[in-house]
Amino acid sequence: MEKFIEIQAYDNYIYAHIVLARLQDSGISCHLKDEYTITIDPLLSPALGGIKLMVAESQVERALRVLDQPEG
Repeated sequence: MEKFIEIQAYDNYIYAHIVLARLQDSGISCHLKDEYTITIDPLLSPALGGIKLMVAESQVERALRVLDQPEG
């Protein structure tokens, strides 16, 4: 089973999903952690550290390169 690493955290679930879609479109294995909890109760975001973008350990470098590229 692949280990997943947190590479970014977000307070806004919409932006988190945009970034998630960009990575998934690039063929990167990733998911959002704590998304549902924070969406239901946004006041928990500071306590949980936001919505975490988790990327497969073997694809972290590639994911960071994708995120460094401008959107569009």
